[in-house]
Amino acid sequence: MADGLALELRWQAAACAELGSRFYGVLLERLADDAEANGPTARVLAGHEEDPVDSLVALRLLGGVHRRVLLGLEPLLAAHYPSTGGDGDAEAALEPFLDALDASVAELRGVLARPPQTNEVGRAAPLVGALWHLQSIAQLPVRLFEIGASGGLNLLADRFRFEGAGATGPADSPVVFEDAWLGSVPPTRPVLDVVERLGCDRDPVDASTDEGALTLTSYVWPDQAERLSRLRGALDLARTNPVTVIAQSAADFVGELRREPGTWTVLWHSVMWQYLHEAEQDAVVAHLERLGAAGADEAPLARIAFEPRRLAHGEDIGFVVTAWTWPGGVERVLGRAPAHGLPVEWA
Repeated sequence: MADGLALELRWQAAACAELGSRFYGVLLERLADDAEANGPTARVLAGHEEDPVDSLVALRLLGGVHRRVLLGLEPLLAAHYPSTGGDGDAEAALEPFLDALDASVAELRGVLARPPQTNEVGRAAPLVGALWHLQSIAQLPVRLFEIGASGGLNLLADRFRFEGAGATGPADSPVVFEDAWLGSVPPTRPVLDVVERLGCDRDPVDASTDEGALTLTSYVWPDQAERLSRLRGALDLARTNPVTVIAQSAADFVGELRREPGTWTVLWHSVMWQYLHEAEQDAVVAHLERLGAAGADEAPLARIAFEPRRLAHGEDIGFVVTAWTWPGGVERVLGRAPAHGLPVEWA
């Protein structure tokens, strides 16, 4: 059974390395070796040998340990975690990491029961570009709703600054993206007009609190300084501009949406669709189709998604920005991006 854990850890190691985290890439490879030897890694992860890959059990474990590092409970590990000023030496981090596993088995096994709360701020890049695409269809204020919103940070996306092609957003924003967009960048103006924002999540995080900020930071990979900087900037915004994220299922939330004349009603989601059961996915789609069929031209509706999918038979799965718009219920592929949202290559 340890072989299954090792395969999962090595798969996640390769994914982290590919997405720019050498620290987690190396550390996970060593944890895979430890799992094969029935060390502390196997003891903490016992019972999760058959978990599906998309449950991301390795990232759950890493987030739990990172949380302890950020709290100052693991000073020997902190000396190697770049997020706490450490040297980034993953090989040297292995022994204190395994010691932390041994000393905190019950706590970390509890962490494994919760999905990663990665409120990835980089995914605001596909969202904002897609919102500007909608403005090219109809220049109207936006009512923005998000399912799987976590802490709701991307509901503040209009308050982030995008520089380079298609510059937009407040010049004094603490969250700044440079060269986030490539290709046929949507036409932009200085400011998006978002007049309402609301999110839902089965286990929402209050990003305006210290506890919420700690939770979200713990799931960012510690050697990715730009991601950490964007997150910390967005957390600063959330403290002064708190958004509401309610504890509700995606299907129930979408079932309560209504269109309003003179505005875009926009439902947004990113890298969360895979966590919904098929029945709930079907319910969300059915609610949107009913809502789309019931409205008039002066109250347009859109569903913007940034999710992994295969666009054609035989093609690799990639992360794709799409928009469905009503009246009409037409879907359009707007662009592609890496998993964390940057940069977006617009179609």
